[in-house]
Amino acid sequence: MPQTTIDLLNKGIAANQADRFRRGNLVRLPREGSVVIGGDIHGHRRNFERLIAYADLAHHPDRHIVLQEIIHGGPEDDTGGCLSYQLLFDAVRFKLDWPDRVHIVMGNHDTACISSSEVMKNGKEMNRAMGSALDREFRNASSEVKQAIRQFLFSQPLAVRCENRMWISHSLPADRFVETFDAGVFDRELRPSDCEKPGPAYLLTWGRRHSQAALDRLAQQLDVDVFVLGHQAQTHGWCQAGENLIILACDHNHGCFVEVDLTRAWTASELAERVVPLASIH
Repeated sequence: MPQTTIDLLNKGIAANQADRFRRGNLVRLPREGSVVIGGDIHGHRRNFERLIAYADLAHHPDRHIVLQEIIHGGPEDDTGGCLSYQLLFDAVRFKLDWPDRVHIVMGNHDTACISSSEVMKNGKEMNRAMGSALDREFRNASSEVKQAIRQFLFSQPLAVRCENRMWISHSLPADRFVETFDAGVFDRELRPSDCEKPGPAYLLTWGRRHSQAALDRLAQQLDVDVFVLGHQAQTHGWCQAGENLIILACDHNHGCFVEVDLTRAWTASELAERVVPLASIH
């Protein structure tokens, strides 16, 4: 079983790297079809299943789906260990089923796992919680499975750039890092140090509470018009957090997603009108 899991993750790494829409650390989607965008999942299996059901990739050959932050949250084992890695394995299987249409972008809990740094959620250090559950399930092979998980997370793209001038990522650099952010990270080979503070992958995935001035500057730097992000908790599953920013969350029963037609440009206000509660998907 451990080797089967490691093999699965290695296949996922290869699929991330071979994605035909990937260029460097970006997925670049053309002006055709549509994309379903979800927010942080954090182990919420039912919402993951709802996203898959809605996307229905088998019957929509020109549709993509973007997922993020699968790990850290959801079911626990009898001693409080985090079992979200089981959902991560299912997300990898989903990627393998549709390798060029399922895109899982890197989140801050991913960079924390990659760099083995502390990350808190609901008063619990999540790397330790997930690591203890992995130790109990995989026993002597747990270190190899943990390494394969870290390598898969490291292979994920950092963001999705759409030809219709929409940008999808977990977050954006905080206001104070906007001018010094190294956007070259999207085009070069990713290094482990990029995922450590204050590396560019770390900054990209950890920023919060962006001012409109920062969003406008980032839009100029990245040459896009509108951002769709996750990362920041949303009680109602989403919000419009700026003139050009939508934030989504899928980690609770009020989670939401949005499907976007890639053949035309959108404003954040127009996207807000298209947000769908996951509870409506059966």
